[in-house]
Amino acid sequence: MVTSFRIKTKTILRIRARRRKAISSRLVFLFPVLTGLILAGCRARPVTNQPIQVLATETFLSDIAQNVSGDRITIQGLIPSGLDPHAFEPTPQDVAKIAQSQVLIVNGGGIETWLKKVLDNAGGERLVIEASNGLEGRQPKAGEPALDDPKGIDPHFWLDPLLVIRYVENIRDGLSQADPPGLQTYAQNAEAYIAQLKNLDAWIRAQVNQIPPDRRLLVTNHESLGYFADRYGFQIVGAIIPSVSTEASPSAQELTALVGRIRESGAKAIFLETGANPNLAEQIAKETGVQVVTGLNTHSVDPQNGVPTYLDMMKTVASTIVTALK
Repeated sequence: MVTSFRIKTKTILRIRARRRKAISSRLVFLFPVLTGLILAGCRARPVTNQPIQVLATETFLSDIAQNVSGDRITIQGLIPSGLDPHAFEPTPQDVAKIAQSQVLIVNGGGIETWLKKVLDNAGGERLVIEASNGLEGRQPKAGEPALDDPKGIDPHFWLDPLLVIRYVENIRDGLSQADPPGLQTYAQNAEAYIAQLKNLDAWIRAQVNQIPPDRRLLVTNHESLGYFADRYGFQIVGAIIPSVSTEASPSAQELTALVGRIRESGAKAIFLETGANPNLAEQIAKETGVQVVTGLNTHSVDPQNGVPTYLDMMKTVASTIVTALK
C-alpha cells in the first residue's frame, strides 16, 4: 500500500512538472507576441491635436472669424442674436465660456464695456484678438450734432465693409499665432473673404446711388451709422440718443433740438436697430411727420430671420435704408 502510494505520488509530481514546463514554454513563446501586440496597439493609437477653443463676442464677429478659419476651427459666439452688445450683461455661463476659451475675439473700441471685469473674474490665460485694432475712431463732421461723449470712440467700424478688411487681417494674424500650422489656411481664407468684402462695398454703393444725394439723410436711435455714412455719402442729421452707446439717455433739450434738425433738413425716416425701444421715435415722428423704420440689423446677424451672415446683415441694412429714402 505504501509502495503503491509512493509510485502514484511520484507519477503525479512528474506529470505536474511536465505541465509546468509546458506552460512555461508557452508563456516564453507568448510573451514577445503579447508584448508586440501591446506595443503595436500603442503605436496604432492616433495622436490627435484638440482644436483650440475660440470665442467671439458679437455674432457678426464670429461669422467674420469663421470665414477666416474655414473648416479648421469652429468659432463660437457669445452674445445672442438680436441682443444689444452695449447693454450685454454676461451670465455665469458666459463667464465659464470665456474661462474655457484659448482665443477670445472682441470688436474693441469700447463697445465691450463689461469685458475687463469678466476677464478678471474668468481667470486663466488666453489670446485676445481686438478686431478693430489699428483703426481710428471718427469724430462728428461739420454740421453734425455734438455727442454726449465727444472723447469716446465710435466702435461701429464694422458698418463700413472696407474697414472690416482690417478686422480680417487682425483675426488672420491672431489665429495664425494661436495655431501656427493653420497659417496658410488662414491666409488663403482671409484673401478670399476680403474679395467678398470689396464686392459687398461695390454692391452697397450701387444700391445707395438710387437715393438722390439730397435725400441721403440719416436719423438713428443712437450714433451707430457714422462709418456707413462716411463711406456712402450720407449726412448724419442726429440721433435720439446722442451717443455711440445705447446706455446713455437723451435730455428733453436734446430731443427738442433733434426735432428741429429733422424739420430743417427734411429727413424722411428714423432708423431703429433691432431691439430698440420705439417710444421716443414714435413721439418724434408725430411731431415731424417722418416714418419710423424698425428692425435694422446693425449689431448682430439673425439666422432665424434670414440674416445668417455679416454679408447678409450689411445687405439688409443697405436695402432697408435705400427703400425708405429713395
